[in-house]
Amino acid sequence: MAERDATVIGIMDWLVRRAVWSVRLMMLVGAKLATMCLSSVLLAVAVPAGAQSAAGATADAALVQAQALIDQGKNDQAIALLDGLARTAPQTPGLEAILGKAYYGKRDYLQASAHLEAALKQKPVDSESTQLLGLSYFQLGHLQQAITLLEDVQSRMPRPDVNGSYLLGVSYLQTYQYDKARMAFARMFSVPPESAQARLVLGQMMLRQEFEDKAILELEKALAMDAKIPMAHFLLGEIYLYKSSVAQALDEFHKELQISPILWLVYWRLGDAYTRLEKWDQAERALKQAIWLNQDFSGSFILLGKVELKKGDARLASEFLERALKMDPNNFSAHYLLGSAYKEMGRKDDAQREFDLTRTLPRFSKSCAI
Repeated sequence: MAERDATVIGIMDWLVRRAVWSVRLMMLVGAKLATMCLSSVLLAVAVPAGAQSAAGATADAALVQAQALIDQGKNDQAIALLDGLARTAPQTPGLEAILGKAYYGKRDYLQASAHLEAALKQKPVDSESTQLLGLSYFQLGHLQQAITLLEDVQSRMPRPDVNGSYLLGVSYLQTYQYDKARMAFARMFSVPPESAQARLVLGQMMLRQEFEDKAILELEKALAMDAKIPMAHFLLGEIYLYKSSVAQALDEFHKELQISPILWLVYWRLGDAYTRLEKWDQAERALKQAIWLNQDFSGSFILLGKVELKKGDARLASEFLERALKMDPNNFSAHYLLGSAYKEMGRKDDAQREFDLTRTLPRFSKSCAI
């Protein structure tokens, strides 16, 4: 009995020790398994994080490279690079903004506006994207949308951006908001918005947009505020000359000379006006004065060549016209008049060469219209 009890106790003791060992083994194995599992989890987390870091660095490098291409005028290459990035990492910060900038650079304003709109949804306070989107809207003819954005970005800038201010002012003109246009142009040129200078600037911009009648009113307001403001009479003369009111144009040009006696532009336009009246001597005198003040403008030489032809001096006319063509080699009027001068001088081959050249050139030139 005692022997059996001892045997039972021995067995029980072995079982207990085996159980303890088994528990310890299980704990050890469990710990190792847990460690292995934890390591696997950490590795699983760490690898994507590293991959994300590498991908982020690659995306940033692509944006930098694309910006460099845009700066070099290589917009198509930049777009190809950015399109690849858009396929692999479409949420890259700044991607839409640079894509919009690239499309704007290649004058694809529809695509530019789409990407810039997306850029502003991602980052509403982005002055460059706001400005480019406003400019894109302007080019697309969406003037009211352009005004809203250009007003916004101009209000953020300590100094006016010239392009933005100009197109904002033009947008106001095109939507008949003349007072706002005056204020935009005044800010652009740093003059008081209620001054004679602001009226003068507005008149000039109206003239550029072919709002001649409105320009006359603004220029007259400028002169009412300051009777000696330079250029106002000249611009009025330009408008009257454009309207073929030559007598009124001459009157304004002479008034301008009383204020600005060495403004060569006035003498050039005086010569132009006198040629329209076929007053060749007065035209010759005015055009020579224009040349004495500025020898680097082809228009005065071309008109003077025309005057000398009319006065019967083909040789002198050819000299003025040859001089003009050295400055403006593709001027239709100069080639045509020079051909006429050569013809009168008996230089038939030279004359034919000049007439042939005129067939390859655009007929209109701001320097001179025959």
